[in-house]
Amino acid sequence: MATQGSDERTGGTGRRALLGAAVLGAGGAVLGLGGTAAAAGPRPGGGLAGLPRPTIIGHRGASGYRPEHTFGSYQLALDLGADIVEAGDLVPTRDGHLVCRHEPEIGGTTDVADHAEFADRRTTKTLDGVPTTGWFTEDFTLAELKTLRATERIPANRPHNRLYDGRWEIPTFEEVLKWQDEQTRKRGRQVWIYPETKHPTYFRGLGLGLEERVAKILHKHGKDKRNSPVVLQSFEPTGVQRLNTLVDNPLVVLLSGAGTRPWDFVETGDPRTVDDLITPGGLREIAGYAQGIGPTLDLVIPRKADGSLGTPSTLVRDAHKVGLILHPYTMRNENPFLPTEYRKGAAADGYGDPFGAFHAYFATGIDGVFTDNADTGVLARADFLKG
Repeated sequence: MATQGSDERTGGTGRRALLGAAVLGAGGAVLGLGGTAAAAGPRPGGGLAGLPRPTIIGHRGASGYRPEHTFGSYQLALDLGADIVEAGDLVPTRDGHLVCRHEPEIGGTTDVADHAEFADRRTTKTLDGVPTTGWFTEDFTLAELKTLRATERIPANRPHNRLYDGRWEIPTFEEVLKWQDEQTRKRGRQVWIYPETKHPTYFRGLGLGLEERVAKILHKHGKDKRNSPVVLQSFEPTGVQRLNTLVDNPLVVLLSGAGTRPWDFVETGDPRTVDDLITPGGLREIAGYAQGIGPTLDLVIPRKADGSLGTPSTLVRDAHKVGLILHPYTMRNENPFLPTEYRKGAAADGYGDPFGAFHAYFATGIDGVFTDNADTGVLARADFLKG
């Protein structure tokens, strides 16, 4: 993996230059040091450097208000002011199409359980070492999946989203790319998307390699260039390295909690954990094949035992030193997802004080953030930048 991480082909270098501009301000000063954030607005360098910052990324669309990974959710995220829409956690169908679902198991995000004709498809599989029971996209053709409708994934926290159960079908990646073009024309500005390849090692073992399929579709639509408005991300570093050899898009390595191991590392016997990847040396390696990282918010500001925010880590500073941007995840309005000092009451579906939490994370110098509530993020950014 280390040898792949040192890839210096022309395309990789171009991508590093592009996203490096998103971290460097006037005169080349690194942003975010000393707990300060830069002003919003276009930045030199084109591409992502032209987006406002901190960049507001609509997590699976506007999933705080609509069932995630539906065109209803994606559309609302744009309407609420998201700078980028995370349109697509990409998983394959049996006949090789890429569709947008949070996980390949779709029992929790569709009405598949109500379809008697698919009752015999329910099964148990081991997904990244975890026995998982349900229905899986790789056992359905695209035509079969199109008969299903999306449902709310976490109704205990978002009972109001149940209102929209059954309204939207499962989108394909190609449909998302066409929607992106339509929205760009309609809005008179470039719409950005941020797809994720889900469980690449698992699907490669099934003969359904994701990276090649993603690259083929992006190439078909002319969106595989270094300045294309499509940022690709994955929790598996080797999957990002593979993408680095296939496309010139901006690439981001997602990072789970401290002490965890990416599943591709588990499969190959690589003993490193996320703790190793966020060391200065680990970040330098990532910068050799990617332009950014997407850490959990807890890696930016660890939480204390009582769930409140502790002292910010050095991750922002260390990542910026090697030219990486940081887009941590995920800000949500509901109490259970907020640090304890920003909760109001104990209701699982009640809102706390996300504005205060946004302010704390923005103050670390992060370049953007994934949020289920893009409107809250946009308002919080405006408040923060006013000082």
